[in-house]
Amino acid sequence: MQGTIDGFSYGFVTPVAAYVMACLGSALGLRCVVRTLLNQDSWKPGWLALGAAAIGCGIWTMHFIAMIGFQVEETAVRYDTGLTVISLAVAIVVVGVGVFVVGYRGATPAALSIAGIVTGLGVAAMHYLGMAALHLNGTIHYNGLTVALSVVIAIVAATAALWAVVSIRGFLTSLGASLVMGVAVTGMHYTGMAAVSVHVHESGGTIWSGDSPTSLLLPMLIGPVIFLLLAGVVVMFDPLLVLGDGEWGGRTSRQQPTAQETPLIGKQPSRREAEQPFPGRPRTTSPTRTDLRL
Repeated sequence: MQGTIDGFSYGFVTPVAAYVMACLGSALGLRCVVRTLLNQDSWKPGWLALGAAAIGCGIWTMHFIAMIGFQVEETAVRYDTGLTVISLAVAIVVVGVGVFVVGYRGATPAALSIAGIVTGLGVAAMHYLGMAALHLNGTIHYNGLTVALSVVIAIVAATAALWAVVSIRGFLTSLGASLVMGVAVTGMHYTGMAAVSVHVHESGGTIWSGDSPTSLLLPMLIGPVIFLLLAGVVVMFDPLLVLGDGEWGGRTSRQQPTAQETPLIGKQPSRREAEQPFPGRPRTTSPTRTDLRL
């Protein structure tokens, strides 16, 4: 029997919340990588790892927030905890591979192509690994063409995101890029969900009567959400990211004395300066006897 799928059982609450989390993770990841570009003396591996974790957590959180609204009317739905956690690790690792490649190699065509393909395939693997964690009294089928389209969207979105990571440095441009990335990642998710169909087993089959998705997924989402909030605090209070490259550079340059303000320590006065009664002041000539008669 063909199952009736409802991907929006909570209305637009889950899609909007999923999009917001995707944008938040993308924005934090972009700003962390920009931090390594603005200051070459910063700890590059640490900031790149923080950016990869932020983007990976944002994508994973987006997926499972959206999955809270997924229901099949004829059967209960539950999730395998182990596969759900593994999908989070996959998301962070594959995004980290792409971020580190472009972070050290730059936005060259070869680096972007390799990193974009690896990251895109990894994001798609995270999505379908999360779908494999879904258990119900039925069989899940996928439309091959729609699955291929979702993978292409994932690769294009990952490549665009990695290009934005190393090419966009301004705050407003980074914000716009994160909004676009949120649309791409969320669009990839719902494209993949459009490929899903469920064939429900007859009453003699196994009945999945476990916990509801909200009772399992909501507690698991607390950790990544808290991590994103903490990463947001780190980014928000970092002076280089708050002020930007130009303002931060101007502030540091104002703190350094200029050549005119630097005291000349150890410099010997010249003979002309030594003859002046007040060195440093312009020398005035005394009036001649002819001038006095005038």
